[in-house]
Amino acid sequence: MKLLNRFAGCTIFNIKLFYFIVLTLCLNIAGAQDKTIADYIAAAPFKMAVPTVPSFAAKTFSIVDYGAVGNGKTLNTEAFAKAIDACSAAGGGRVTVPAGNWLTGPIELKNNIDLHTEKDAVIQFTDDHSRYPMIKAGPGSSKIVPASPIYGYGLNNIAITGSGIFDGAGDSWRPVKKSKVSQGEWDAMIAKGGALSADGKVYWPERAMMDNDIRPYMLYLVGCSNILLKDVTLRNSPKFVFYPNRCNNLTMNGVHVFNDWWAQNGDGIDISACKNVVIYQCTVNAGDDGICMKSSGEPDAVDTANLCNVLIAACTVLRAHGGFVIGSNTDGGMKNIFVTNCNFIGSDVGVRIKSNSGRGGWVRDIYVKDITMKNIVNEAVLFDTYYEDAAVGKSKNSTTETRDKIPDFRNIYLSDILCDGAATAISITGLPEMKVRSIYFENISVTSKKGFVCKDAEDIYLKHVKIDASKPLYDTNGCKNISIVE
Repeated sequence: MKLLNRFAGCTIFNIKLFYFIVLTLCLNIAGAQDKTIADYIAAAPFKMAVPTVPSFAAKTFSIVDYGAVGNGKTLNTEAFAKAIDACSAAGGGRVTVPAGNWLTGPIELKNNIDLHTEKDAVIQFTDDHSRYPMIKAGPGSSKIVPASPIYGYGLNNIAITGSGIFDGAGDSWRPVKKSKVSQGEWDAMIAKGGALSADGKVYWPERAMMDNDIRPYMLYLVGCSNILLKDVTLRNSPKFVFYPNRCNNLTMNGVHVFNDWWAQNGDGIDISACKNVVIYQCTVNAGDDGICMKSSGEPDAVDTANLCNVLIAACTVLRAHGGFVIGSNTDGGMKNIFVTNCNFIGSDVGVRIKSNSGRGGWVRDIYVKDITMKNIVNEAVLFDTYYEDAAVGKSKNSTTETRDKIPDFRNIYLSDILCDGAATAISITGLPEMKVRSIYFENISVTSKKGFVCKDAEDIYLKHVKIDASKPLYDTNGCKNISIVE
């Protein structure tokens, strides 16, 4: 394939295709998108309050007034910091980024700040890694990591809004597998310098990163509350694009997330141990999981979950390892997640629920309803308790022999799902000592090569499930209590 022109590490062709598909899907599901966040929360099968949305003082601070120059060459790290500090000192308000190409190092958010990007504003994070200071990974953490392009710890009342673009210069950080790019793209990367793995199959932008892969998340919030992300585009991240950890009252509305499909560890949205979360009318293209739920650490009390009360509505995921994903870290517990009126197109898996012993925990009261899928590479729906993960260039090291932190998937409801094209319709794999159980499928229609496959599962209910696949349609492999109602 001919090497295409690139801007800020993203293929121009892919970005245009991404937005074309997004526009088409928005027109197709306009009826569903007439529903408001409040409408969807009211329809949730569990009680959930509308997350508190931040409000701000009517004060405006332009980064230009603090020395910023939008020529794509001047480093504006200090100007961003001064504008944010001045706004914070005045009690909060809006920090504005006008049209232009604003090169900068990391941006640290503060309380009561709305970082607002105007039309045609591109915030381009520098590819000079020396500009990312080593800081603590969060409040009370002893781990030292490079500062994320945008970050905030322990904050309240914060927002990132507007129609601008944040580009994380991820192509200067990420390793690339040769198998995932064209020969022309591979040759162009090699010509820039960097280093290759011993087998020549993985490219690293810097040799030092081969032994010490400490890429930052692009937008990293820890222990924050009352958060709004609205209308912005987040693209080309070093690692996960958006990673909120132990945050409360988070709303994402109309956000566009883009990583090339081959972006290593390039997850789109990873919600970790958060409560009261809404992801609404967002679009995602990712190099790993699309919209993913994670939960680690000891829960606050018995029978509580570190991640709970999550609504994902009217969203579209294109290329990704999974459209809607749970795991693999589930040891902090998860419950009360409602995914509805979403589209998964071209992702490796549609609904992907994964973990393994050593990082697993209980997951229940998950509701996935009114989903359209097309051209799914592998499974339309997957439950996997033997998930294996490995750093790039390393062999996989399964922890499935560890018999603590066992995945416990139960009380999961999937209904009104249409999938046009998948390798396998439904695949369920539990552990012998902890079977996947109490899974309910209703009004499901899938066109696939293989049908329903399960192992170490019980109490599986299929009502009005239609699978157009080669026989055998059902391979139950000794599973118990599988009920099929035509």
